[in-house]
Amino acid sequence: MTVTNSAVETLISNSNTFFILLGAIMVFTMHAGFAFLEVGTVRHKNQVNALVKIMTDFAISALVYFFIGYHIAYGVSFFESATTLSQNSGYALVKFFFLMTFAAAIPAIISGGVAERARFYPMLISAAIIVGVAYPFFEGLIWNGNYGFQHWLTQQYGAPFHDFAGSIVVHAFGGWVALAAIVLLGTRNGRFRNGKLIAFVPSNIPFLALGAWILCIGWFGFNVMSAQTLDGISGLVAVNSLMAMVGGIISTMVLGKKDPGFIHNGPLAGLVAICAGSDIMHPIGALATGLIAGALFTWLFTLIQQKFHHIDDVLGVWPLHGVCGTWGGLAAGIFGLKSFGGLGGVSFMSQIIGSFTGIGIALISGFVVYGAVKAISGLRLSEEEEYNGADLSIHKISSDSRD
Repeated sequence: MTVTNSAVETLISNSNTFFILLGAIMVFTMHAGFAFLEVGTVRHKNQVNALVKIMTDFAISALVYFFIGYHIAYGVSFFESATTLSQNSGYALVKFFFLMTFAAAIPAIISGGVAERARFYPMLISAAIIVGVAYPFFEGLIWNGNYGFQHWLTQQYGAPFHDFAGSIVVHAFGGWVALAAIVLLGTRNGRFRNGKLIAFVPSNIPFLALGAWILCIGWFGFNVMSAQTLDGISGLVAVNSLMAMVGGIISTMVLGKKDPGFIHNGPLAGLVAICAGSDIMHPIGALATGLIAGALFTWLFTLIQQKFHHIDDVLGVWPLHGVCGTWGGLAAGIFGLKSFGGLGGVSFMSQIIGSFTGIGIALISGFVVYGAVKAISGLRLSEEEEYNGADLSIHKISSDSRD
């Protein structure tokens, strides 16, 4: 019996390790989606820079999260022997890999907002500080119960802040940090003439679409595998993710008047919003969440382009991740309630407080970190460098060999 029990425990441990490894790999592939979404949106002279930023941001994020961030969030250090680290099939190591891919999404989100005019190393250093310190502080507050924040919400309002897969912890946090960086960087040269918008059209719709498709596919690892163990997996999460994605597509198709940029960002808006409550909503509630998220993105991105001259958000990462992520945190407190067909165990007041706490920490972190780096070294390319494009100015190469 002892041998049998040991074999069963080993099988369970190995299965959980493999399960979360697959999740980590799927979320890792999403970074290719971030890259191609940005490549397809920016002008040709900035395409190489988009690809390089996503790759290097990922590498730096992995390093700072390994040595600093993961310890801040979960109190775990990797300064132990390989024998200790490989216990239980190395599950703890693969869990780090999985959560690190979430952390690395923060600079990938920011990258799309600050595209076409940002210097390379100052932005890389800023991203490292955000991923190494600011993000894990908030991550640990919500997902590890640090500093008694979740306990306090439970005592006051009957339930902790619920964010199953990161509408607030990852997406809203990244989107609101990006807003701070966007404001500090300023508007791209030539975007407005005599007070009128000069639209910079996407350079490559097929690449933009490819990025959106890769992100949509990887998102099912992002959401479903946030269960982190096989016994926690839920088909409800998968179907809710699907329905929210579809809702985002439909609303952007209608409100965006069939514009391909809106239609390919629509599913991402729905998926951002459903992360928080994907494990507790009814599929119809998830559909409503996605429909509203798609409408929010379309309306706010259009408003920014036409009215907010000081917010030059190239990919619309603030409305997509920041605002739709915030909506997702609130939506979990509405459609997660039993009265709205959900599973319950959630408090709308806790969702409000948790969501706006995340926004506050993100904005403070963004303005402090990017503001400090701006004061020390500057964040923006010179006017001539911006005119020539980041590809030639930073990387000394063009995406088109004919240039």
